[in-house]
Amino acid sequence: MTQPFIVAIDPVAFHLGPVQVHWYGLMYLFGFLGGWLLAEHRRRQGRLPVSREALGDLAFYVMMGVIVGGRLGYMLFYTDLHWVLHDPLALLRVWDGGMSFHGGMLGVLVAGAWWSRRQRVHFFDTVDFVAPLVPIGLALGRLGNFINGELWGKPSHLPWAMIFPNAHADDLAWAARHPEWQAALAEYGGLPRHPSQLYEMLLEGVVMFTVLWCVSLKPRPRYRVSGLFALLYGVFRFAVEFVRLPDPQLGYLAFGWLTMGQVLSLPMILVGLVLLALSRRAPVLPSTPAASRG
Repeated sequence: MTQPFIVAIDPVAFHLGPVQVHWYGLMYLFGFLGGWLLAEHRRRQGRLPVSREALGDLAFYVMMGVIVGGRLGYMLFYTDLHWVLHDPLALLRVWDGGMSFHGGMLGVLVAGAWWSRRQRVHFFDTVDFVAPLVPIGLALGRLGNFINGELWGKPSHLPWAMIFPNAHADDLAWAARHPEWQAALAEYGGLPRHPSQLYEMLLEGVVMFTVLWCVSLKPRPRYRVSGLFALLYGVFRFAVEFVRLPDPQLGYLAFGWLTMGQVLSLPMILVGLVLLALSRRAPVLPSTPAASRG
């Protein structure tokens, strides 16, 4: 095996005086910007009959749902709940890291429900409209994880396995538990690992965007796009978790392989199947979208 690629990328994109601008933050910005541009394009096609100002409100609510829901979800799902009583301000320390996709998704759904009620739009028409835009942020977020050298996968001998210097402590512990990896550790100075961030970027980002975008362009019944989103994300996330190391503060929850990410993905798979079943009796959107407002 040739020398694996070493993921040693500076997480700081550039400096503005004393302020460091990180790639991960830029990924969030690019994700929101890309989603907004495509949402406005779809609105102008009449795929959601609302004004530009109303779409701007939706974009703001979704952004807040991602941030608030993502942070709250991480603190509830992935940390010790003692912070609720002993350190409630930990919820606000987003710079310490920790965002949950599943929490962010719940935040987006709450925001979408609030907006839909105010605009008198069917909730699932809103969700069907937003769902094809989400993979843009998912792909960029996983790219940010890769640049940061975090959320790495298990050791692997695959040709595209990579070394993550931030995983050095885990490399030592893994090699101690699995002596067959000690030679690779001595040769490379680190263990080659699955770049699970790139797997998720491809599946949750590129593949999901392609499928949902193509489906949303054609006449289709209500719930179908939302159902496909939930089903595909749940299946892809559940599968990638097999080659991704679990969060160290939680480890495996059961059977020596079940992770929190898989537990949270199971309801998404179920919801996706239910929505797809409902779509079989739901009204079909017209092939020619109605004109947009404003």
